[in-house]
Amino acid sequence: MSPQNHEQVVTQAVMNRYVNVEKTKRDVLTALQHYRGLGPKLDKFVFRSGTSRYLLCLEGTIPVTYKGSTYNIPICIWLLDNHPLSSPMVYVKPTPDMLIKASRHVDQNGKVYLPYLHEWNPNSSDLPGLIQIMIMTFSEMPPVYSKPKTAQPPGATPYPLPYPTNSPGYMPMPGGGPNMPYSPAQTGANTVYPPYPTQPGGYPPSTTPYPVYPPASTAGYPPSQPPTSYPPPYSAGGITYPPYPSTTSSVPTGATETSGVTGTSTTTSTGTITEEHIRASLISAVSDRVRAKLRDSYGGSQAEVSVLRQQQADLNQGKIKLEGLISKLEQEQTELDKNIRVLREKEGEIKNVLSRLSSATEPLNVDEAVTTTAPLYKQLLNAYAEDQATQDAIYYLGEALRRDVIDLDCFLKHVRSLSRKQYQLRATMIKCRAKGNMAG
Repeated sequence: MSPQNHEQVVTQAVMNRYVNVEKTKRDVLTALQHYRGLGPKLDKFVFRSGTSRYLLCLEGTIPVTYKGSTYNIPICIWLLDNHPLSSPMVYVKPTPDMLIKASRHVDQNGKVYLPYLHEWNPNSSDLPGLIQIMIMTFSEMPPVYSKPKTAQPPGATPYPLPYPTNSPGYMPMPGGGPNMPYSPAQTGANTVYPPYPTQPGGYPPSTTPYPVYPPASTAGYPPSQPPTSYPPPYSAGGITYPPYPSTTSSVPTGATETSGVTGTSTTTSTGTITEEHIRASLISAVSDRVRAKLRDSYGGSQAEVSVLRQQQADLNQGKIKLEGLISKLEQEQTELDKNIRVLREKEGEIKNVLSRLSSATEPLNVDEAVTTTAPLYKQLLNAYAEDQATQDAIYYLGEALRRDVIDLDCFLKHVRSLSRKQYQLRATMIKCRAKGNMAG
């Protein structure tokens, strides 16, 4: 499929289905431009809840270098309709002759778990970065291995079978030449493809319709020296790729050799095993085992340190918030103590006034209880008191009319008189306020 066809397929898939059409299209086309072994298509994805949805997926192979050899790992990347706001879903899709090697990054169903996916950032994360992280991760721990096969009968060719001619849509390894980046797999008398590494036991193969890889024909853990009976390397467009290593057991080579198994990769020209071979194989196996354990221990320690640092940051933020709340409470406590002190002083003054009034022999004159400092203020006070009394009189006249105590004529007569008086009182108050420069 040409890049023009890729763009057409991606445009039709994201149109009217994805929220961020331009971002999704640009991200997908950039990934396809860098990794020619992937191809886009629109397919139905079934979620765990049972609901299904048509999503854009990139399926094919990515080149992974493992122990000096390059392998094509089949994967499938599903993009949700809100990409890039949500992280993609990545699966390893083994062929019928391959099995999934479960690890901390790949489960038994082939789903890929990476910190890059867990910490997906819509502003900085993209598909090319994700694929690059997958290549680096799979180069340390391959997610698939070939199925172990029974021993071949005597006289059988030690070379694996070539790719079938009826496997359309297979993408060859990247770097196959500018004229054939997307051509289907070809077979010929001199073209032989190496198998994937074998692994004992495992999980049932996937039924995903990917091209069939050839079965492994050799056995044993990858030796420390290159084998002499491997099939010829894969060649395309003038670029030669090394053959795939074949392993059928995770037992170190040294253990296999000490049990009496001999092979072309661990024997001399006379077909015997020397002490140097045993020592080198044991050192290689122990080094790999120790390196793997150290890597796992280091990864676990790094994860724990990251969690502890995050908890420390959260605790520091909580400490800052608590200190702010305590400071605010102390300020409020100081203000409250001040108000309590003022209230107690006012309470003492009121008690003194009450005791002085209770000890007086003459009755209290209400009119003399409130005194003013100037005649203007006294006139304003009297006008205000008469205005409030007039308002009360008009109210009670209305209540008497409602209860039929007085008739309408009497009501209107008194209300007219009181209203005229109230108008004069309010005009007087306005003039007094203006004269005394008071707000009014």
